[in-house]
Amino acid sequence: MTSSLPRFMPRRALGRTGFVATAVGLGDIADRAVPRASLVDTLRRGLDAGLNVIDTAPNYEEGLSEEVVGEALRGRRDGVFLIDKVDEHDAPVAPQVEGSLRRLGHERVDLFVFHAVSEPDAWRRLAAPGGGMEQLGACVREGKARFRGISSHHPDVLVAALRSGLCDVVMFPLGPFVDTRYVDDVLPLARSLGVGVVSFKTFGAGKLLGDTEGYGRPLTARPRGKVGSGGHDDRGAPVLPHLSVEECVRYTLTLDPDVMLMGMSHPNEQDAALHAANAWAPLSDETLGHVRSRARAAIDGKGAVWWNPPAVSDVG
Repeated sequence: MTSSLPRFMPRRALGRTGFVATAVGLGDIADRAVPRASLVDTLRRGLDAGLNVIDTAPNYEEGLSEEVVGEALRGRRDGVFLIDKVDEHDAPVAPQVEGSLRRLGHERVDLFVFHAVSEPDAWRRLAAPGGGMEQLGACVREGKARFRGISSHHPDVLVAALRSGLCDVVMFPLGPFVDTRYVDDVLPLARSLGVGVVSFKTFGAGKLLGDTEGYGRPLTARPRGKVGSGGHDDRGAPVLPHLSVEECVRYTLTLDPDVMLMGMSHPNEQDAALHAANAWAPLSDETLGHVRSRARAAIDGKGAVWWNPPAVSDVG
């Protein structure tokens, strides 16, 4: 038996799209270890709580995510802002868009973004005449999507994309452990240009909450000598530092993206995340600094932090 969820109301227009979005959105929920019907029910449970932004992609469990999202939205597509991705940057765009629409079983997506545009050269190719952004613009004109944009794990790429004027919405990491350029450079620039902001990495790919190299992958080399507040586990091994769901959610909402995406594949995950979001109040600068410090400790030794790349001098 799961607890009832708080009710969320639309609070802010998502950039120049005009769509008034809830502060929290539903991220990738695909998990082949979970029965498909359970995934659909969990997604609908979030919709019943009022959440009105859903994100998916073809490469989330090889199309399963799109199929689950499409099924969950049958009969309730109105009033939901649906985000999908173009995974292959250098392949023709139209066939990828059409494949996604087939798996979804819907005629149109609100926003298609190029997925993980995290290398400067990748953005240059997409922005070039005849490149992916121009092809995606044609899909918008044909009514297969309403808006276009990118998701990225590179602050400098995002700045270049925003300055190009080609993006209606950008998606990027915001949370207790992200490069300060996302907060100091990308976020205010998007605001000034009227470009929507959808954030991810609230939990640092799960690294901030548990002992993982990201998205449930086990640590290949467990750090030693780092004992968290819990001391040791039942085998005598050091317990690594962690943040709580509430700390991560409160921190990210204080940064104030238009929408904070969270992957919530199970009802208990929804309970924790959505109750934390509902009870949110802005954190003080002092508390933000304290959470950042603890996040550094919680993520240390847990593999690559691919969303915090070094700066580059010229993206184009």
